[in-house]
Amino acid sequence: MTAALPDHIEAASPHVMNTYGRLPIALSHGQGCRVWDVNGKSYLDALGGIAVNTVGHNHPRLVAALREQVGKIIHSSNYYHVPLQETLAAKLVELSGLENVFFCSTGLEANEAALKLARKFGHDKGIERPEIVVYEKAFHGRSIATLSATGNPKVQAGFGPLVEGFIRVPINDINELKAATEGNPNVVAVFFEAIQGEGGVHSMTDDYLRQARALCDERDWLLMIDEVQCGMGRTGKWFAHQWSGIKPDVMPLAKGLGSGVPVGAVVAGPRAAHIFAPGNHGTTFGGNPLAMRAGVETIRIMEEDGLLENAVTVGNHLRAALSRELGALPGFKEIRGRGLMLGIELTKPCGTLVNRAAENGLLISVTADTVIRMVPSLIMTTAEADEVVAILCPLVRQLLQEGV
Repeated sequence: MTAALPDHIEAASPHVMNTYGRLPIALSHGQGCRVWDVNGKSYLDALGGIAVNTVGHNHPRLVAALREQVGKIIHSSNYYHVPLQETLAAKLVELSGLENVFFCSTGLEANEAALKLARKFGHDKGIERPEIVVYEKAFHGRSIATLSATGNPKVQAGFGPLVEGFIRVPINDINELKAATEGNPNVVAVFFEAIQGEGGVHSMTDDYLRQARALCDERDWLLMIDEVQCGMGRTGKWFAHQWSGIKPDVMPLAKGLGSGVPVGAVVAGPRAAHIFAPGNHGTTFGGNPLAMRAGVETIRIMEEDGLLENAVTVGNHLRAALSRELGALPGFKEIRGRGLMLGIELTKPCGTLVNRAAENGLLISVTADTVIRMVPSLIMTTAEADEVVAILCPLVRQLLQEGV
C-alpha cells in the first residue's frame, strides 16, 4: 500500500463512477518531475499525466501566469472575441506552417472535429456517404465516432452499433492503403496518429508519411494526423510528423498543449481551413481565456528553456540506457518511439509493473498489454532518466524471470 486509502479501491471514492482501474495512490502536490502522495511518499513521474505535464509540476512561470489570468477572466463565451485565442492560434500556425485553428478542450473533441471536417469536405464535393481511412491499433477517443475510428475491439466492446464510414488498414503499408481504397469514390480522408500511443507506441515511418501525403494530394483527400499525444515537442520536433518534412491538412492537438489545463485544438491547412462556417461546429469551454493563457505560456517556456532539444537529448540517453540494461534479456522485444515518447515491448503481459513501479517510487503506464510506456515531462534531466532506469530495469528483469 502506497497511500492512506482502503484496500478496496471502490471504497476510496464511493460517489465517483467506477470507470478507472486506479492504483491506491492519491497525489497531493508536485515539483518538476516529482510528485508526492497524501502520505508524503515521493515518486519520479515518468508518465507526465499521460503526456500532459509538458513543463513539469508547479513550474513557477506557468503558475504565475495562470494566477494572473484567474484574477482577470477565466471564461468568456465564444459569442465574443477572445484575444488570447488569436495569440495562441497565430503561434500554432507559425510552428506548423498551416493556416488557422479551432479550439476545444480535449483530444477527443479535437479528433471529433477532424472527423466532422472530413465529412463536410466530402459533402461539399457532392459525396453523400463519405468514408475515412483509419488504422489498426489506433486510438482516437471514446466518443461514439472517435471510438469507431479507434482500432481496439476491447474498448469498443459493449458500445455498438458503431458509426459507419470507416475503412481500416495496417500501418506503414502504402500498398494496403491503395488496395483498400481502389475505385472507391467515397473516400475523403486518411486519419492516423504519427505515433500510436495507446496502441503500443508504434510509429508511422517517415517514408510512409511522405507516401500518404502524395496519395492524398493525388486523390484530393484530406491527410489528417492525430498529434494529440505525440505532438507539442514530445519527439524533439513541435509535431512528430515534421520529421518527415510533410504538412497535414488537419492536425488535432491536446494533452501537452496546456501543461495540465485542458486545451484541445484542430490546426488546419489551406485545404481544410475554410470548410467550417458559423453554426457548423462549436464549444462552450473551448478557447476560454484561462486555457489559452496556459497554451501561450507553455509554448513560451518550451522555447525559452529549449525543451525540444532536451526531449531529444534526454530521450536518446534514456533509450540507450534502457537498451543496455534490457537488450539481452530473454523476453525483451524492442524499444520504440522517439524523443520522450518511448515504449518497451516485452513478450508477456506486464500490467503488474505499474503497481510494482509505483511501490518503488516510479510512475509509468502499460499499454497494449505488453508495452511499458513512458511520456514524462519535457524538463526531465539525464540524471532523472538514469533514476528511471535504476528503478525500472530490475523490476522488468524480475517479471521476465517469473513463470507465466
